[in-house]
Amino acid sequence: MKTYRTAHGERTRAVIYVRISQDRTGAHLGVDRQREDCEALAASHGWEVVEVYIDNDLSAYSGKPRKDYRRMLADLELGTATVVIAWHTDRLHRSPTELEEYIDLSQRRGVDTHTVQAGELDLSTSSGRMTARIHGAVARHESEHKAERVARARLQKAKAGKWGGGLRPFGWGVPTGETRKKTLKGTDEEIDVPVLDMDKAVPEEAAALEAGTDQILAGGSVRGWVRWLADKGLTSSTGKPIDHQGARDLLMRPRNAGIAVYRGEEIGTGGWEPIVDEGRFRAVVAILADPSRVSTPGPTPKWFGSMIYLCGHQGCTQTVKCTKTGGGNQPSYRCPDQHGGGRNAETVDAYIEDLLVERLSRPDAGDLLQPAADGVDVAGLQMESEQIRRRLTDLAAMFGSGQIDMLQFVEGSDIARAQLEGVTSQLARASVKDPLVGLVGVPDVRKAWGGLDLDRRRTVLRALLKVTLRPPRRGRMPDGGYFDYEAVEVTWRR
Repeated sequence: MKTYRTAHGERTRAVIYVRISQDRTGAHLGVDRQREDCEALAASHGWEVVEVYIDNDLSAYSGKPRKDYRRMLADLELGTATVVIAWHTDRLHRSPTELEEYIDLSQRRGVDTHTVQAGELDLSTSSGRMTARIHGAVARHESEHKAERVARARLQKAKAGKWGGGLRPFGWGVPTGETRKKTLKGTDEEIDVPVLDMDKAVPEEAAALEAGTDQILAGGSVRGWVRWLADKGLTSSTGKPIDHQGARDLLMRPRNAGIAVYRGEEIGTGGWEPIVDEGRFRAVVAILADPSRVSTPGPTPKWFGSMIYLCGHQGCTQTVKCTKTGGGNQPSYRCPDQHGGGRNAETVDAYIEDLLVERLSRPDAGDLLQPAADGVDVAGLQMESEQIRRRLTDLAAMFGSGQIDMLQFVEGSDIARAQLEGVTSQLARASVKDPLVGLVGVPDVRKAWGGLDLDRRRTVLRALLKVTLRPPRRGRMPDGGYFDYEAVEVTWRR
């Protein structure tokens, strides 16, 4: 055994490194046990422990930087200690690159490595370095093998249409009436938490997803649905407000239509209760993923015609914006290029909305509706979509087993994906709603109009009217007022 005292009889300085990959409770129990064992080893040799480095709940195999490990290497370079103590070699390294860096440092700085479980690693000899590399290779194999087992288990669950675990997805998770024990993070206290049935939809959340889907299909916006959720007091499954990106992600989840996904790929039908049919889901995805989709940059428009009404100045193609001007802070529509004066926003909006309500109240308002996608077999398209996806899965399995080569796999996959794209487009077109649905044929159109949010009303405006604000006449108008209605030019689009 080596003697770890300096020529002057000083005690050898040692450092301890401990790490645990998963700390489920946050109680640090794993690293505390490692530390106790390492301190006992140091005491048995009479070493002085000058520092303890801890990386808690961090896998060496994950590739994420280990802050305390890097700090330890920097300190060893400065001569802080000549002995490193770890509970096992796999606590130090699971990457060959890391190990080689550590070997190089140990040789340059005369650092010895001791472990509680695997004994001493003498990195000053070729046999010692070989042993360290073997330990590292075995540890890496174990990590990779574990990752493969976990991946296979997740794929198996996904193919069976079962919930894969993690946070409760918004829309599902009804209490079964049973409970299970859970340890509070950072403590030893256990509490009872309800067991959830992840195959059953939560009624109020399912209704919210239905409403969001219908809003998008009728020409509404994600931003409008976010406001709708906030008004209803609905939050994410973690209790946080649902923001724009979160809402968009919720509406584009294949899970909504009962479609199982593994590693971003749809693999079949899930075993849970679907909330929306596949046709409407595909249509929402097609709308939200469309790169040409118009979205309003900056703040949400607060006025009916803002950025929709056109400036009527000769040669101008700009849309007007609402700004507040005058001593009374009056909201007015103005051209960004400052063509002419402003038009009273409240008066213009009231006039245009009255025109729309009057037209939608006529007996022939049904003529305004766009014809439905006649002859589209939605059920048949959904079945065809499922068959194509199954074919893609079968092609991957055949390639993996060597029944087909790469060229056959690529050609078959390209054809299947092109067919799937066509089916998805047909489903999307068949499911998009006319924004006038819900306004035509109702007993009280004005009441129905008043129940729409601003986004939906603006969508109807875009669908039915082209409004141009021409330069108004000056002075009193023939009706006795000062607002020139004739300068508000409207053209019906339908």
